[in-house]
Amino acid sequence: MAKQSRHIVDAALATAQERGLFGPESACLLMVSGGSDSTALAYAMREVQDAGQVGPVAMLHVNHKLRGQDAEDDAEFCRQLAEALTFPFFCCEVDVAAEAALAHENVEAQGRRERYAAAREALDSLCMHEAVPLAEGRIVTAHTADDRVENFYMRSIVGTGPGGFRSMLYKNGNVVRPLLDCTRAELRTFVRDLAEAGAPQVVRDGGRRLWREDATNAHTDRFRAYVRQNIVPKARDWDVKSTENLIRSMNLIADEDDMLDALAEDALARDAVPVDAEAPEAGCVLQPAFATLARPIQRRCIHKVLKGMLGAEERISAVSVERVLEAFAGGAPVSGHVDNIQGNIAVSANKLGVRVEPMAAFRARRKRD
Repeated sequence: MAKQSRHIVDAALATAQERGLFGPESACLLMVSGGSDSTALAYAMREVQDAGQVGPVAMLHVNHKLRGQDAEDDAEFCRQLAEALTFPFFCCEVDVAAEAALAHENVEAQGRRERYAAAREALDSLCMHEAVPLAEGRIVTAHTADDRVENFYMRSIVGTGPGGFRSMLYKNGNVVRPLLDCTRAELRTFVRDLAEAGAPQVVRDGGRRLWREDATNAHTDRFRAYVRQNIVPKARDWDVKSTENLIRSMNLIADEDDMLDALAEDALARDAVPVDAEAPEAGCVLQPAFATLARPIQRRCIHKVLKGMLGAEERISAVSVERVLEAFAGGAPVSGHVDNIQGNIAVSANKLGVRVEPMAAFRARRKRD
């Protein structure tokens, strides 16, 4: 294996071991679009599995039905890649544009939601088929250092909530990112090295390209593409090590974020009562003592509650967090306060505390009362 190729596999393994992303018993579902990053992920995980460092591995491709024949060709490329690497292959089609219109959501956010919903379903199937406990299942994405830097600049422009400037987590629930310390350029070199070395598993698109290119990545009216093409290059022109420097800074932020996160966990254990200890989606009651916590810890606690209710992949609005805080004033709950956040979550307060719960549960409780 070429030197660069070995470097990528070693980097993925080192990140996985250092961050506890997966182990020899884990079942891993790879989310593969056919682009250079996810194609590199598939090749790297083949090596990782061959080395006995991970359990069953399968690939998932989600066709968003947004790009006509190009989208069909993406799916076919991924199917051939899975076959070449002898990975089981899951593929599904979702009319994301139609679903976004129904949900009154933007297409990119809806696409992300549909991808992760498909991934959870495919991971369940993989774990069941391979007799691996679901707790050992992982959804593996190909996010890179470049994605992390782009996220930082995007959040700098539009604002962010608690922990936002650490950018991406290496592990978020069962979603893991073993390539987060690798750059996009390194991953492309990795795939090219494999091809030049004559690796039999390498798949070529139309006999030439080694991965699929999504033409919509060039559309600068999309926020990420705009940042990628107009902001990141200027930072690198100023300092060629800007990506490396920013990642170092984000990791320092992450260390402090972990400390604050631990304080928030302690506060939740002390000052929040789950509606159902076995079902975080049922919400909780924030006790009156919650009002006395420092505001940064309160925000983190509420963010965690909402994440537990909506799922690890769902974005939590900073406005929603502040609106939960509005149920407290003067160091106590505001009796009679009622609000609706994130579309379907009820916030209600009385002298006993602030209840955060699904709107359906709130309505059913009110009807009984």
